[in-house]
Amino acid sequence: MFARVLTALIMFAALPAGHAVAEGRARILMMGDSLFAMHKFVGHSVGATLRQALSEPVVDNSIAGARFFYKLPITGAIGLSIPKQHRGGAWDWVVINGGGNDLWLGCGCMRCERRMDRLISRDGRRGAIPGLVSRLRQSGAQVIFVGYLRTPGVTSPIEHCADEGNELDARVARLAALDLGVHFVSLADLVPFGDLSYHAADRIHPSMKGSRAIGQRIARLIAETEGMAVVSRNAAQSQDGSRPAYRPQRRP
Repeated sequence: MFARVLTALIMFAALPAGHAVAEGRARILMMGDSLFAMHKFVGHSVGATLRQALSEPVVDNSIAGARFFYKLPITGAIGLSIPKQHRGGAWDWVVINGGGNDLWLGCGCMRCERRMDRLISRDGRRGAIPGLVSRLRQSGAQVIFVGYLRTPGVTSPIEHCADEGNELDARVARLAALDLGVHFVSLADLVPFGDLSYHAADRIHPSMKGSRAIGQRIARLIAETEGMAVVSRNAAQSQDGSRPAYRPQRRP
């Protein structure tokens, strides 16, 4: 436990610089677990790729080991609670991942129906994930939820979690179908069959190549979506100085 707290504190020490950017010109926030945090401190993370691909500052608050359900107050506030990684700011985009640690560590990816339902209901409308997404959308941000990598044709320590990963993807996709400002980026097809180069040696986390490929996929979605008529908190203010009211735009 001490090592975990120390790791979180070290990661937290890197946040102030990101917040300084956030208060200025950054409009993209990243929240999540080790899928995003991997290679962060050597400049080869998903967020680093996103920053380079879009030529924009990106604030990355992701932390390895983070979960949606996390009870310890201090380390949760530091960022091991994914919802608490949101620290304000006028974001146009919030890029999120998560849920894997809740399932793997919470129920071992076995008999996880109750834990899955707490994360997100079968129809995508209830649970911790839709609750967080709703709060972010109420702030005016567009939300991108990113799924997890797969290891097709290769054994992995979490291979038994594949069914849960597929179900989580399906439920988040249903959530995204409810609102034009919510997007789901699946990574299920990213890794070619039998290709080990997209994963680190543990065959769980992305390699630098994997992180780069994930970042590029997210960047393409943002680049293609910019300019859509979805209300943003960074939208131009009205003549009286107020911001336009948020109205979710339903998909047809």
